[in-house]
Amino acid sequence: MGKTGRVTTENDRPGPPALSPTIVVLTLARQVENELSAALAPLDLTVSRLGLLGHIAGVPGASFSDLARMSGITVQTVHSTVKALVKAGLVHDHTARAGSASAIELTPEGARLLQEAQRAVAEVDERMFGPDADPVLQRVGGAIRAAFEGVFPS
Repeated sequence: MGKTGRVTTENDRPGPPALSPTIVVLTLARQVENELSAALAPLDLTVSRLGLLGHIAGVPGASFSDLARMSGITVQTVHSTVKALVKAGLVHDHTARAGSASAIELTPEGARLLQEAQRAVAEVDERMFGPDADPVLQRVGGAIRAAFEGVFPS
């Protein structure tokens, strides 16, 4: 009997949830982030620090605000992360004073680490979406590549 006092039947039970692209993408994003975090750990990098290094390398002269927008973090977090990256010898911050244009650049060590991290990303891509991956994930990877073809440099 159900809560209403009547007998429930197979037809009264809710079916499986409808396929939600939002939930699928969130679930897959967590899996990818976990894989990538594990691959970056030996390099003493996090996913967010990798993103910031990539933005610094790819957008010379980006302001702290630009870096925050691109990374999806606060300006304060960018300032503290850049300070940590400077301390680690991965970037130079030539910004003269607060409020002035940014002059942040990778050091040779930062460039080397970014290349190593890019190899780790490629390994995760291969493992998760390559020819030996689950066929559904292979299709997802192919769809992503097709959807963004020409948007990002190869």
